[in-house]
Amino acid sequence: TTETYTRTQYCRWPCECPRSPPRCAAGVSLVTDGCDCCKTCAKQRGQSCTEADTCDFHRGLYCDYSGDRPRYEIGVCAQIVGVGCVLNGVRYKNGETFQPNCKYNCTCINGAVGCVPMCTNSRPPLVWCPNPKLIKMAGKCCEQWICDDSRKIRKTSPRHISSAAYEGEDEAWQKNCIVHTSPWSPCSKTCGLGISTRISNDNDQCRLLKESRLCNLRPCEVDITQHIKPGKKCLAVYRANEPMNYTISGCVSKSPYRPKYCGVCTDNRCCTPYKSKTIEVRFQCPDGTEFSWKIMWINACFCNLNCRNPNDIFADLAHYYDYSEIAN
Repeated sequence: TTETYTRTQYCRWPCECPRSPPRCAAGVSLVTDGCDCCKTCAKQRGQSCTEADTCDFHRGLYCDYSGDRPRYEIGVCAQIVGVGCVLNGVRYKNGETFQPNCKYNCTCINGAVGCVPMCTNSRPPLVWCPNPKLIKMAGKCCEQWICDDSRKIRKTSPRHISSAAYEGEDEAWQKNCIVHTSPWSPCSKTCGLGISTRISNDNDQCRLLKESRLCNLRPCEVDITQHIKPGKKCLAVYRANEPMNYTISGCVSKSPYRPKYCGVCTDNRCCTPYKSKTIEVRFQCPDGTEFSWKIMWINACFCNLNCRNPNDIFADLAHYYDYSEIAN
């Protein structure tokens, strides 16, 4: 006797989809469901799947219904059996992730090997070292940048800087999210009040957002060269004698401040910040309203030969200016 099975219908038409698509975990694809209706998070290896809940084809998965005989309604996401890979005489299975050495993390995908570099600190610190050199350090996998002229290091590198200041952008794990915060951009103006920006996803939604802060490298109305000591060519840091209030569009900071500014040089060098932090300043407007703004607070500056227009968007094509020296 042949038993008759009634298959469950997982798709419904017309489509009824939520107003906004779901947010998938890191590494999970957002795909159109098997009903060709709504966006959904693809099922991963070992999870149940149906005609509606599709497997993550970007990861080479398919829905295996062989364990649900004779209905064939609910399956399990499994890896498509593909061609393995051979690298340096070692054979890897399809979908296998491996590290051939400490510098690369690789994955075998149907006969092809794709690798992601683990060494990302590949940018020379030209801001304080005119002659950088990439060398192999004992006990470390990735090469490190050094200055190949020790005499120039003593003359041009800022003092009391920890090696962590040159390690680049911030990156950490947080709730299935790789937290990434870029360094602050240079101030939009070389004197007077300007804007500095950065990109960060350090928020609950793990979304890349643009942050901004006010910056003032030096006052435009003060001739700082008059404060350079006799016999010297540079004044790295300038600070006014009296405290002042920040002003934005007629609104004045509720508290007075005595900030430090970067100085000037009489030769071809320019002075830029290498140590700073971000403070929050409260402003009060004539109509009684209040608001807060983030402002760059300079702790120390460094006079160097790597001078450029902060608004020159093509400058990075020639040299890399390591703005991670400006602390967060």
